[in-house]
Amino acid sequence: MSGVRPTPVNPRYAATIAPPVMEARRWIDGVSFPEDRPLINLSQAAPVAPPPEPLRQAMAEALLTVPESHLYGPVLGLPVLRAELAIQWSTGYGGVIRPDQVAVTAGCNQAFTSTLSTLAGAGDAVILPTPWYFNHKMWLDMEGVEAKLLPTGDDLLPNPEEAETLICDRTRAIILVSPNNPGGVEYPAALLRAFYDLAKRHGLALILDETYRDFHSQTGAPHDLFTDPDWDETLIHLYSFSKAYRLTGHRVGAVMASPTRLIEVEKFLDTVAICPPQIGQIGALWGMRHLGDWLAGERLEILRRRDALVSGFQRLPGWQLLGCGAYFAYAKHPFSQPSDQVAQRLVHDAGILVLPGTMFGPAKDQGGNGQAEATLRIAFANADAEGLSDVVDRLAQLST
Repeated sequence: MSGVRPTPVNPRYAATIAPPVMEARRWIDGVSFPEDRPLINLSQAAPVAPPPEPLRQAMAEALLTVPESHLYGPVLGLPVLRAELAIQWSTGYGGVIRPDQVAVTAGCNQAFTSTLSTLAGAGDAVILPTPWYFNHKMWLDMEGVEAKLLPTGDDLLPNPEEAETLICDRTRAIILVSPNNPGGVEYPAALLRAFYDLAKRHGLALILDETYRDFHSQTGAPHDLFTDPDWDETLIHLYSFSKAYRLTGHRVGAVMASPTRLIEVEKFLDTVAICPPQIGQIGALWGMRHLGDWLAGERLEILRRRDALVSGFQRLPGWQLLGCGAYFAYAKHPFSQPSDQVAQRLVHDAGILVLPGTMFGPAKDQGGNGQAEATLRIAFANADAEGLSDVVDRLAQLST
């Protein structure tokens, strides 16, 4: 009806980018792919296969025989799952994590949003390396929290000394992801320790997202931060069950932080979701207790796919892998066009869907260093070695 005033939209939401994976999917709407060159979708880091059958059977049995699985559960998660996480993380990291330092969330994104909300509000600031994980940046933008961007070079590793220059009286936290999304790089233990010491020295939180820890190329603990008896005064650890046990649709993640912090996190969780999904938690617990060998095999398969892609890129002139690990490769392309145009060109010219670096960092006209326009993220874990060989072949056929 003309003359009717539209309902308002929060201007911070209006200024936030659209969900990148959904945006990329629109690029393939109406596009036909020939039978001999079907679409290879490497845009999203999500397992496409269901969980192992024994895990599905355990979840189905709970659905049928455990009446309380249909009810609201504890806001911070099932006590038995919190306790199992505390036990296994204490063993794996060589530190002491108590159940009251663990909360279960409806996915790792909720683990991030809930903890960040207890730390910072509109007008506050956090330090965020680029390339960033886009949902982290989106949440900061929607909440009005300034992201003080920490550029990285071709090694994709953030520099603690440069980070220290960004700290001001509004800074509340440093955010790291390792193994990194989107870069695939694994932050060395010494680098994580340096950032931990920096955060501790300035009274900041270090939010460390380790969603992809199960696919680290090194065995053993990726860092020693949990060995500090007062780790929870500085470190906030985030985890996801989505990749480890293929539980993406069941939304199960975790936060490890101080009990005082989790009291505040509980307020967020109760307001947003009331409790994490019960069946997903039951599946996560069963997986932790019974699928250690299976998960070890999954890790080796991901490492084989990583090696296949690294080998393949060695025969691609003009391309450069900046990082490759866990679920992701981050590559410099050889084309003169910016990465958002290159990514859309790949759909039509190669039948490949990847995400452009412009979804993970600032463009030059936004103060970026040009890395965003020059790079692409490849979610290689979604293709087997044969499929990745096909990816390389298709890229090799493109003209610069």
